[in-house]
Amino acid sequence: MISHGSFEQVVLPHLGAAYNLARWLTHNNHDAEDVAQEAILRAYRFFDRLRGEPKPWLLAIVRNSCFTWLRANRPADTVGFNDGIAELLPADDDGPEVQAARNCDRSVINEAIATLPAQFREVLILRELEDLSYRDIARIADVPIGTVMSRLARARRLLAKSLRTSSDISGRRMHPTQNPSGRSATP
Repeated sequence: MISHGSFEQVVLPHLGAAYNLARWLTHNNHDAEDVAQEAILRAYRFFDRLRGEPKPWLLAIVRNSCFTWLRANRPADTVGFNDGIAELLPADDDGPEVQAARNCDRSVINEAIATLPAQFREVLILRELEDLSYRDIARIADVPIGTVMSRLARARRLLAKSLRTSSDISGRRMHPTQNPSGRSATP
């Protein structure tokens, strides 16, 4: 018999990651809440099948719930970060001008990520924001590790291209040796 307490201790700490993935895949807070809630119910129902780490297991359920929901509600969406992203978060000692600039940069990055096709967006979110291993992502997406690696590389290229384009449009040209975070791309 499933213990309600053990489910709460093992799975619920990852509720934020579940919602985050659902939000990135559905592009909508309300839809993400619905999908994440459905995924948590499924996780509870199948808790006795949990093997290994709970976070990848839960995120696989969330991913599958998202794509099931998208196929039913937005079929067109089913066609088909950069390691320095933490540097865009405001530090306590930064002034309001620096924080405003960083928030603007974060907004541009979020918009660029949102335009990625779902298969690339999901691996980018799982790797860069959820900090999952390639092996865990492969299990979640039910694809070989090589596919994860190629999708992640393609997602990063598409993201960099999108950020360069938005940078060029806004008049802020990025130096060729910089990655989208602004850090040097060469050691």
